[in-house]
Amino acid sequence: MVAQLDRGPVAGVVLAGGLSRRMGRDKALERLAGPPVVESAENVAGGNDGSMLARIHSLVRSLVPVCFVSCRADTPRQGYDCVFDAVQGVGPTAGLQAALRRAEGMGYTAVLALSCDLPFMDAPTLRKLLAARNEAPATNLVTAYRERHTGRIEALVAVYEVGALPYFDRALVLGQRRLASVIPQELHYFLDYGPEEGEPFFNCNNPEDLALAQARLA
Repeated sequence: MVAQLDRGPVAGVVLAGGLSRRMGRDKALERLAGPPVVESAENVAGGNDGSMLARIHSLVRSLVPVCFVSCRADTPRQGYDCVFDAVQGVGPTAGLQAALRRAEGMGYTAVLALSCDLPFMDAPTLRKLLAARNEAPATNLVTAYRERHTGRIEALVAVYEVGALPYFDRALVLGQRRLASVIPQELHYFLDYGPEEGEPFFNCNNPEDLALAQARLA
């Protein structure tokens, strides 16, 4: 387990507060075929019932000492250490602000953030991300993957420093929803990846995505 990194200890958060409009039902609770993401993980809060949320939580919890679940106050995730948005209707920006605030209060210096809907995410991809955080300049506030050819930032597979909180506070005041724009680009440290390395970043937004993931995992 990665208990503490050179730049200070890292907590985790799984973002599971979306409305799942494109899926038509709560995608965090959708169960996937195949073995758990972390077969030998210790028993942790929430267990591993095969749902997308449980799988990603187990994965993150195998790498960092504590993992929160960001969700809406009217839809708490039973069995998990939940953090709730202070501002409603602005997406993962509010969820990350809440997680960073909780992490700061517990003595952590950063948060490893993942969306709950990443069926092919794996430990090596996240270990590489955590290692890159230590290689980044001291002024860096975000360590994230970026698709080499399109420039697409994987804002929901990233490490956010607690020092980024003022940017999140400002974004919420302004009602800013686009997570990748909350923090200036010059304060990001990117790990570029190509199309052949893109499987871990596949996410399930709709029933078609879920069916594809189910078939591949089966």
